[in-house]
Amino acid sequence: MVPGDTLTEKAELLSSWGYDALAVFQPLDSWDDSVRRDLVTLESRTGIRPVEFVLTDEVYGHAMSDDADLRTRCRAMYLEAASVCAEIGAVTEIEYQYGVQDPLPLFDVHQELDARQTEGFVDFYRQMLGVVTGTEGMVLLEPLNRYESRYLNLVSANLAIIEEVDHPNAGLLPDVFHMSIEEADIPAALRAAGGQIAHVHLGDNNRLLPGHGTLDWTAIIRALKDVDYDGYLNLECSTEGDPATTLPAAATFLRGLITA
Repeated sequence: MVPGDTLTEKAELLSSWGYDALAVFQPLDSWDDSVRRDLVTLESRTGIRPVEFVLTDEVYGHAMSDDADLRTRCRAMYLEAASVCAEIGAVTEIEYQYGVQDPLPLFDVHQELDARQTEGFVDFYRQMLGVVTGTEGMVLLEPLNRYESRYLNLVSANLAIIEEVDHPNAGLLPDVFHMSIEEADIPAALRAAGGQIAHVHLGDNNRLLPGHGTLDWTAIIRALKDVDYDGYLNLECSTEGDPATTLPAAATFLRGLITA
């Protein structure tokens, strides 16, 4: 979303546009010691804190794949991301699966994990959590919409997994865009999640910036306040226009809601 060739350039722009933090979705093929050093020292140099870190690659979303090689490579990437989060105190996320669903689901939605699938996913989640244990890093579950995953689409389904792992570094990452597809009542689902919310992704129902769609952002922010959420709100959406104009405007819009 943010222009610039380096994390430093992006962070400096965000600071000037009214932001406090950024989420880094780093391509695996360009992840090296130099980028890691930039990431680790970013806050001290720019004042912008990296609060979310994810490595991305074609293997992303295949941690539970039946293909052993694909599964192994995906998990290794996820574990590396978790080690970074342990170092810098950021969050990362995992899902049972992620990717465009083919065929697209129409009416057969919200498939439940069977006992074997649940056991396997919980085991992997605990492995990820082992990397961040004793640190400020967290491994979160993000409910995805039905077109990007067959499973764990609802906040309630993810909360059940979080309850089962019962770990202080586990938690929920609700994404309001995904919730706009799957939840009947977004504020009610956020209130039901309560203290399990550890990070939030924002995007309107059309995946544009907040305020550029039809979602009731006053009600959404009020729900987060009602559960005493005091973490970061991370934009994960399209800017639809010049970021130098749209991103400062989004910061002003959201700060107005937060301080109201």
